[in-house]
Amino acid sequence: MKLRHHDRYDYTPLKERPDYGWPGGKRLAVYFALNLEHFSFGEGLGAELAPGGPQPDVLNYAWRDYGNRAGAWYLHDAFDALDLPMAALVNSHLYDYAPSLVAAHRKRGDEIVGHGRTNAERQGTLAEAEERLLIAEATDRLAREEGRAPEGWLCPWISHSHVTPDLLAEAGYKYLLDWCMDDQPVRFRCRGGRRILAVPYPQELNDIPAIVARKETGASFADMIVDQFDEMIELSEKRPLVMGVALHAYIVGQPHRLRHLKRALRHIGRNRDAVWLTTPGAIAQHCASLPAGTVP
Repeated sequence: MKLRHHDRYDYTPLKERPDYGWPGGKRLAVYFALNLEHFSFGEGLGAELAPGGPQPDVLNYAWRDYGNRAGAWYLHDAFDALDLPMAALVNSHLYDYAPSLVAAHRKRGDEIVGHGRTNAERQGTLAEAEERLLIAEATDRLAREEGRAPEGWLCPWISHSHVTPDLLAEAGYKYLLDWCMDDQPVRFRCRGGRRILAVPYPQELNDIPAIVARKETGASFADMIVDQFDEMIELSEKRPLVMGVALHAYIVGQPHRLRHLKRALRHIGRNRDAVWLTTPGAIAQHCASLPAGTVP
């Protein structure tokens, strides 16, 4: 029996890959991704604080909306206090609902990453023409608002069809997130001879799987970030690595969790000289500058 394969990348053991460095001779690249999401009221998908009841599900809708109204602003203060960069992963419908929130990231100089139209839908379940339209609509809105098209994309709900990387490459995207199979960037093969870079996106250091799914506490999630950071600094002595942290304002923006997240951020801030604090887009740009064949 032969197992079906995606054919996007080949198996290459971490220890057998070419060595390279990040800017400034750093070995560990660290980025924070804040998901900025807007949901449809009374329909569609959405993370749940408690099992959803009949629509309109006011409890879970309001819990998610807390992130845009309060939690994200608490996070901005925390990151500003330590002068830490972020990447804002933006649902394009947020420009209609909370444009000042995206503008605050623009003012900070954060990277704006495409994140679909809304997290009330999955893109991977759509027919190819419909998925292409979703990507085009979100990309056009972000480009119009930001003055340039985003270079990176995270699918709502990490939802891929069999042609998602192809469609993103054809739309001009340089990198995608979504894939958590590695601690280094990997080049994906796409149709027509195109390539797109997969920048590692975390599912362990991600507050939805950790806190919503596995029921970790804010304290344990912060401990995970600290432990990952300390261990990856040691591991990166042998090879360049990427450490991402995925955040949602309606989860870690809750004050009782924010208190612990700030502890983890202070730990990273105290050790900032040992790492490259960056964005996924800057990681992708650096990889593009390396000699051919360096990145698998």
